[in-house]
Amino acid sequence: MKQVKYTLDEKQIPTEWYNIQADLPKPLPPVLHPGTKEPIGPQDLAPLFPMELIKQEVSTERYIEIPEEVRDIYRLWRPTTLYRARRLEKALDTPAKIYYKYEGTSPPGSHKPNTSVAQAYYNKKEGINRITTETGAGQWGSALAFAGACFGIEIKVYMVKISYQQKPYRRVMMETWGAKCIPSPSEETKAGRDMLAKDPDCTGSLGLAISEAVEEAAGREDTKYSLGSVLNHVLLHQTVVGLEAKKAMEEIGDYPDIIIGCVGGGSNFAGLFLPFVKDKIDGTKPDIKIISAEPFSCPTLTKGNFTYDFGDVSGNTPLLKMNTLGHGFIPPPIHAGGLRYHGMAPIISHLMDLGLVEAKAIHQLDIFKAGVQFAQHEGIIAAPETDHAIAAVVEEADKCKESGEAKTILFNLSGHGHFDMSAYEDYLAGKLQNYEYPQALIDDAMKEIPQL
Repeated sequence: MKQVKYTLDEKQIPTEWYNIQADLPKPLPPVLHPGTKEPIGPQDLAPLFPMELIKQEVSTERYIEIPEEVRDIYRLWRPTTLYRARRLEKALDTPAKIYYKYEGTSPPGSHKPNTSVAQAYYNKKEGINRITTETGAGQWGSALAFAGACFGIEIKVYMVKISYQQKPYRRVMMETWGAKCIPSPSEETKAGRDMLAKDPDCTGSLGLAISEAVEEAAGREDTKYSLGSVLNHVLLHQTVVGLEAKKAMEEIGDYPDIIIGCVGGGSNFAGLFLPFVKDKIDGTKPDIKIISAEPFSCPTLTKGNFTYDFGDVSGNTPLLKMNTLGHGFIPPPIHAGGLRYHGMAPIISHLMDLGLVEAKAIHQLDIFKAGVQFAQHEGIIAAPETDHAIAAVVEEADKCKESGEAKTILFNLSGHGHFDMSAYEDYLAGKLQNYEYPQALIDDAMKEIPQL
């Protein structure tokens, strides 16, 4: 019998997160203060984050211990299963071996609780009982709502308005776990009111929702802010995915030639590949191909500039050196709501600048075609975000068919699509169309980034 499932023992849940900053061939550029444009210190971030997360953000220790309280909650769904996609391989008639790490078995249905639980824990440990955040498609908002319920923390979520309308059951999930969810832009913050005055029909963006969540957190002493992607400590927490995948593949006796993930802010992709890119950096496995898959409608890595920019629309966040489309970028209302962010994680942007990671943009119709094909052969209906990774996997498997090479492909199936049926319905009814974000609009947005 050909094995398709590889699940580690519960005792093999990682006890430490892996920190790529210890092994970068060149350190990350400093984070700059939005006012002074000078490198920030821990106290500059203290109004938004608990000190332990601030320490993790700048740490260069290779491994950071996972608190037992966090691992105890991880046990609800970790370790997650590594699958061999044998039926998809057969359907594609490819010599490639395709593996995927399935993160959709967490209570909120995605990889996001790997960091939301950790962030809620460190906030609670510091005596914080209220957190604001933003969410795009709702995966992050529901993950933080779940974590808030685990630790008794009040959660308020600013959800991008188009996703609030498209994905009502994500809102219901958040509310079931006790969180408050409101559409962004809203009347509750200056950032929201300013945008509504400018454009009453604005469908929102992650950058704008971040502005609202940061504004509220900064204005209340009892509240901290939490981010679901982009920042170093978020990517750090997600490395449980890659560490488990690496251990499982060692037990199988295989190793990936190609690693693929979808990218919005970069957390699920980085969580998978960072423990492997270490081998590329130190020369152990120099030929690994690491591919990030993003939408043509939000081409942060393929068309954005690698420069300093704000993480939010209002310019309240620190300046990060990252691939960006400009913080004023308002994306089109595609269904992959988690991939509509103007910027990219500084770590991924930095690794791409060093030539260790590559990127490709994929059209909306192609990702749904791949998602349906995957569902029909592997059974799992993936989130539209993950469908970008699946489309890239199919393309690489087809290349193996042409060349006859039996390469090993690993990707992260970062979440299920059970709350995305309206998107699949529109695709199957022929209502969706491709959209490539115009370069002229990117050029205009780039004029607004700070000149240093």
